[in-house]
Amino acid sequence: NQEMETSPRPRLSVKVAYFLSDTSEPGRGNFHVIPGSQLKNKMTWPNGNRNQMVKGAVPILASRGSAVIFDRRLWHSASANYWTQPRKVLFYGYAYRWLQARGECNVENFWDQLSPIRKQMCRHSPSGIHGYTSPTEEDVPLKGWIREYQGKEAVMP
Repeated sequence: NQEMETSPRPRLSVKVAYFLSDTSEPGRGNFHVIPGSQLKNKMTWPNGNRNQMVKGAVPILASRGSAVIFDRRLWHSASANYWTQPRKVLFYGYAYRWLQARGECNVENFWDQLSPIRKQMCRHSPSGIHGYTSPTEEDVPLKGWIREYQGKEAVMP
């Protein structure tokens, strides 16, 4: 995607870290971010060692059940966990519909049992390739659900 190789790179997606473990104190395998790093295309590691914490990295102290939304371009990392409990965090990425995910959405065994909304979440586009850039109502059943349960003002045109 050379057309996206600008400085800084454009924000095309965000991530959400959903904490299943309590990381509200340092030393619990905290998620660290480097403020301002989303504006850099490269990171300089201490002595070239990617396992060392970068100067200025800030630990995110999050309680169990917290959700942290951040710019995906932000350099981020876990740290050592010195606590007695394992650190468990779910990371979800959200991007424009027209961006294709890298990973597989392998649900073939139960595809026929999925609702249209779940099929949409697995990148299904009933109208074909144009459904990613110019979706029809059939391509985005979640939009209908939002309209029904949240009101038409909650739906983007």
